[in-house]
Amino acid sequence: MPTPSERCWWCGTDPLYVAYHDTEWGVPVTDDRALYGKLVLDGFQAGLSWLTILRKRPAFERAFRGFDPERVARFTERDVQRLLGDAGIIRSRAKIDAAIGNARAWMTVMQAGDGSFRDLLWEHVGHRTIDLKLAKPGDIRAQTPQSEALAKALKKRGFKFCGPVIVHAFMQAVGMFNEHLVTCPRHRACARLARG
Repeated sequence: MPTPSERCWWCGTDPLYVAYHDTEWGVPVTDDRALYGKLVLDGFQAGLSWLTILRKRPAFERAFRGFDPERVARFTERDVQRLLGDAGIIRSRAKIDAAIGNARAWMTVMQAGDGSFRDLLWEHVGHRTIDLKLAKPGDIRAQTPQSEALAKALKKRGFKFCGPVIVHAFMQAVGMFNEHLVTCPRHRACARLARG
């Protein structure tokens, strides 16, 4: 594993954040359900730190039935009230409604017969990880033309809390972009994973 001086600076020294950096962030994700779950978490992150979401991730996973979009799409007002009363998650009515609505939009994408949710997402990077080869923290951008286009495509299909900045963070996390600094050992590891 990378040493603290080698890792991307943003993960600091918190063990949970370091583990996320060293094992998850930037690893290509192509499972439709896992991508939905990550999109839910990124939507809840809006205005908050990612570390807050990581600490609450197990509670989110329980509350949203393992991030099974087919189950979440069937949530009713009773489920919304259950979620609003769950101190383990972020209790924002707008974000809860968005997560449920996004499950329904996910179902629509999956039932359209035009491919999968994965295909909808990954087509915005040509179905391959884009290695941005970033040399220093100042090279990292908050959004890209690809995240702007994907945010627009998601919004068109009814997804919420999916603006270009949130979508860019999502794309970084699921390996659509390799944005580990080139000095970070995880950059090379994620590049190898992207090549298969």
